[in-house]
Order: sequence, then C-alpha cells, then structure tokens
Amino acid sequence: MKLTQQDWQRLQPPLLGMGLALVLVGLLAFYAEDYQSQQAAALQVQQAEFNQARQKYMSSGQERETIAHYLPLYQALISQGFVGEEQRIEWIAQLRQIHMQHKLFSIQYQIGEQEKINPTYLPNMGNFSLHRSIMKLDMDLLHEEDLLTLLNGLQQQTAPLIIRECEINRPIGSKINTTLLTNNAKARCEIDWITLREPHQEGGT
Repeated sequence: MKLTQQDWQRLQPPLLGMGLALVLVGLLAFYAEDYQSQQAAALQVQQAEFNQARQKYMSSGQERETIAHYLPLYQALISQGFVGEEQRIEWIAQLRQIHMQHKLFSIQYQIGEQEKINPTYLPNMGNFSLHRSIMKLDMDLLHEEDLLTLLNGLQQQTAPLIIRECEINRPIGSKINTTLLTNNAKARCEIDWITLREPHQEGGT
C-alpha cells in the first residue's frame, strides 16, 4: 500500500503527537530515575547522620556512667587535699595536733617552695601535673618510738605524703634513759607533701 501525499498530511498530526508523547515519556523516565538517585543519596546521608547521632548518644551515656562512677572518688581526693592547691596551713595544723596529743618534745619544721615533679612510675599524667613540697623536720626524741608516732600520725591524716629519709643521732656512748623525760636523741627527716593539680590551676602556685 502506497501512501499518497494527502495520506501523509493526514498522518502528520498523529505522528507529531506520538513523537512528543515519546519525548515526554523519556523525560519523565529520566527525571524519575534522577529523583530516585537523589532520594537514595539523601537517605544515605540521613542514615549516616542518624548513626553518628546514635554513636554520640551512646558515648555520652558511657561518659555519664564513667563520671557517675569516678566522681565520688575524685571529690574524696579533693577533700583529702590531694587534688588542688597545696594546704600548708592544714599540714602544720596536723603536725601541731600530733605533737600536742602525744606530748612530744620540741619540733622544728620548714617547708620549701612547691615544685613540679615527673616520676617515672607515672609516665602518663594526662592534663594533670604532680607537685611536691618538701618539709624538713628536726625534733628531739625520748626514744625512737617518738619519731614513729609522729610519722604514723601524719600518714593517717588525709593529705598524701612520702617520707624521703630520716636520720636519728644521739651522743656517742650515751644510753637511752626512758625513766627521765629528757631528749636522748635527735631526728631529722624530709617529707614530700604530694599535690595533684588540674590544668586550669597551672597558672600560679
């Protein structure tokens, strides 16, 4: 069957309509696929944000549990004078209290300037820093037990300390006479009062 020119003229509008319809269908299919890709990408972004938020929430829960567990211990260290500024007045008060309670002989003391230390047995201090103040003690003794009484009393107090060294001297050839209340020996000790300082306290001593 051969189409005449008149037949082509009659078929031209339907063919144009069909062509436009095919173009529209193609465009719709393209935009639909592009929209689907965009939605899939947006979903992935939202999923990643959700996972990140969930991880932060879980981490914050663990941090709260850690803080709740260790906060009482940390507050106890603060109240004991281990964390924070050094408490020289309290140290001296403890020394005098023990001296009076046990009726010891005269005690002389001297506290040096606070200094920062980096002990090898504590390689990782984080943002904290360890400090010490050296107290030198000179005291008369009725016998060696007086010195033990003083040191044990200080160690039972709240503030942490380390006894560096102690030396006891008495006159050569003399014998300890505990029946008389007199000094039979002299003791000299050096004590480290230890303080842990927080980062914001590093500005001054």
